[in-house]
Amino acid sequence: MMGDVNLLNFDRDGMTSWFETLGERPFRARQVMRWIHRRGAAEFGQMSDIARSLREKLARGACVRAAPVLRSGASPDGTRKWLLDVGQGEAVEAVYIPEPDRATLCISTQAGCAVNCRFCATGMQGFSRNLTTAQIIGQLWMAERELRPRADGQPTNVGHAGPESATRAISNVVLMGMGEPLQNYDAVLPALRLMLDDDAYGLSRRRVTVSTSGMVPMIDRLARDCPVALAVSLHAPNDALRSELVPMNRKYPLPELLAACVRYLRHAPRDFITFEYIMLAGVNDSDRHARELIKRVGDISCKFNLIPFNPFPGSDLRRSDAQRVRDFAGILTEGGIVTTVRRTRGEDIDAACGQLAGAVRDRTDVAARRASIPLVPAVSTAA
Repeated sequence: MMGDVNLLNFDRDGMTSWFETLGERPFRARQVMRWIHRRGAAEFGQMSDIARSLREKLARGACVRAAPVLRSGASPDGTRKWLLDVGQGEAVEAVYIPEPDRATLCISTQAGCAVNCRFCATGMQGFSRNLTTAQIIGQLWMAERELRPRADGQPTNVGHAGPESATRAISNVVLMGMGEPLQNYDAVLPALRLMLDDDAYGLSRRRVTVSTSGMVPMIDRLARDCPVALAVSLHAPNDALRSELVPMNRKYPLPELLAACVRYLRHAPRDFITFEYIMLAGVNDSDRHARELIKRVGDISCKFNLIPFNPFPGSDLRRSDAQRVRDFAGILTEGGIVTTVRRTRGEDIDAACGQLAGAVRDRTDVAARRASIPLVPAVSTAA
């Protein structure tokens, strides 16, 4: 008929258009969306309020297929990591971070990363390819199935779909995993729309964050198309240092990037931009750097998130000590900038910031890479 069409690739408009090719009305697309995303259905036979003729039609020409979980691991602090097979010998990771007031899922958008930030283990792997929309939104779909209990207390993925009324396991999503989201915009945008759609995950724009290293034209496009919360990987107060740490700065220097941030605020669901700033001993963590930052961003409504550096093999960088971080944060705060220090989570399972490459530097030895990550074999998410 249509071939094997993965319905996880469709946002509302895409699903409606595809159903029209089947001769089906738009409300049928909405029904199926709710079964897939709100209830975690993986099989059309589970969709009890859908006409049997349509279920049979879907079973012949469509599927609901997320990237398979190869392995998963859990940290004593509650952090969980999943290693996902995205095909062609590549794997990416998704990380769940529970906190008292929220439950955040960090998802990947590319296999590897082309930006090659000096402080990031993922960048050392190089870039392989973009993920599809199904592989991006599938990370949220999978995590909800793994974590959200059914009415009988069992995980949703055991046997059948969960109830629509079940409490969501994930309250926040951050696109801060492997890859630069705005370099994979055409696949990321439908995934964002699904996250916000009340017939899918129903997250507010304030609870979905896109992190970028500074693709100025795409920041402007995101502001027009789907303005969610924005985090910018800043990491330096001047162009000379930032170009060394974040090579993309050579194409989009700080004046252009910060101007784009100001434009984004006209559309943003929050009244501030989050600037991420990794603390590197002797590189970007001096009092002078902090004061320079205040002058650089002083007119922008923003907050700073100071991130401890997570060392990895082959890097000559070092983490700033705790007192230096506190002093740096104090200067920013005194300068009128709201500043937080990220608490490192999941280091024992290589799930901390910048560690999503695991312990691996060589993308060519996939088997060795998978074996080196301290995870346990996956339990199938098939219903």
